[in-house]
Amino acid sequence: MHSFGLSARRQALMVAVVCTAMLAACGKKPQQNMGDMKVPVSVITVQPMRTDVYAQLPGRVEAIKDAQIRARVSGIVTDINFKQGSEVKDGQLLFTIDPAPYRAVRDQAAAQLKRAQADAQSARLLAQRYAKLIDARAVSRQDYDNAMSASAQAQAAVAAAKATLQSAEIDLGYTKVVSPISGRIGKSLVTEGALVSATSATQLATVQQIDRVYVDLTRSTTELAQLRKALASGVLEQTPGGAAKVHVLLEDGSRYSEEGQLLFSGITVDPTTGQVNLRAEFANKNEILLPGMYVRVQLQQGIDEKALLVPQQAVQRTADGRSSLMLVKDGKATPSPVTVGAEIDGKYIITSGLAAGDVVVVEGFQKIRPGAAVQGMPWKEPGQPGAGAPAGGGQPASAQPGAAKPDAAKPEAAKPAAGDGANSAAKP
Repeated sequence: MHSFGLSARRQALMVAVVCTAMLAACGKKPQQNMGDMKVPVSVITVQPMRTDVYAQLPGRVEAIKDAQIRARVSGIVTDINFKQGSEVKDGQLLFTIDPAPYRAVRDQAAAQLKRAQADAQSARLLAQRYAKLIDARAVSRQDYDNAMSASAQAQAAVAAAKATLQSAEIDLGYTKVVSPISGRIGKSLVTEGALVSATSATQLATVQQIDRVYVDLTRSTTELAQLRKALASGVLEQTPGGAAKVHVLLEDGSRYSEEGQLLFSGITVDPTTGQVNLRAEFANKNEILLPGMYVRVQLQQGIDEKALLVPQQAVQRTADGRSSLMLVKDGKATPSPVTVGAEIDGKYIITSGLAAGDVVVVEGFQKIRPGAAVQGMPWKEPGQPGAGAPAGGGQPASAQPGAAKPDAAKPEAAKPAAGDGANSAAKP
């Protein structure tokens, strides 16, 4: 009985020693290989290319025509003759103001004109008779002069009566409120039965023409000075014909399909902001750009014949806020501070700190540190065949350092060791 217990203790001790040795061997194996492994990263080789350089500026959309419909006579609104939010034509009837008082004024002015015309006819006939009698000295010169003056005054009264009638007809016409332009009308600001005033020019509605729109921009004088310097030094070339291209970036980041035309660039600097105003015009047949919308505008500056472009995600920010790139030199990751220029289609122009032929890391930053050994693999832009692979060079998880391979990761110690007596120790 004593010998059986001693044998069981020896077997248990042997199992413990073997397991400890195997675990130690498993722990040392990765440490021996880590120093020899290179971390896979996605890279690009930078080459100079001819690029249109754009400046990105904030802009605000304005309707090309914006008409405020206001009351020009006072009265009660009797009819609203349009559908709110619809397209209206130039001259289309929008509102009707009670015309009865203005029709009465018009009729009164017409009657006064007829009276003035009758008085003028009588005065003219009297003057004609006196003109015949003056030669026969049948009337005095004073009476003749008075008759001629009365005839002239009567003609003036007729002209005044005609002007009064015309004014009355204009006011009567203002009771029919029509659209001065073609465009889209907004909501009605008054309802039937509302009292509108010509004195305060009550606003009734707004009509905006937006088949073409303006985009108003602002730009700092510092940026203008830098642009002039770049053109003068030859860093940038003037665009052919001198006509700058203008593009709009919508709120979701997509580019508006229509290219705009720069109308003017202001020459007066706003003293409060230190900026100048610019205006561009865009076609807007589908009414995608709406008045008041905030947009970003890409304004062409010139052409850079040797631009160095890198994807936005390749640019990193240091603790002090500066920009840097991770380059691959002699097989190792090397940080390089750079100066970032304009953004073009998801890429940055690097103006300093980068040279043609440099290899730039685009994906895999989370697995490397400065000085780490890396293995560069070509980076594929999103949308290209094979794009969308995991960061780190597109390798599957089993190929990445420290990742476990299926089945092979299971240590042999997990299997029963032959001849170690484990099976016999487990039996009662």
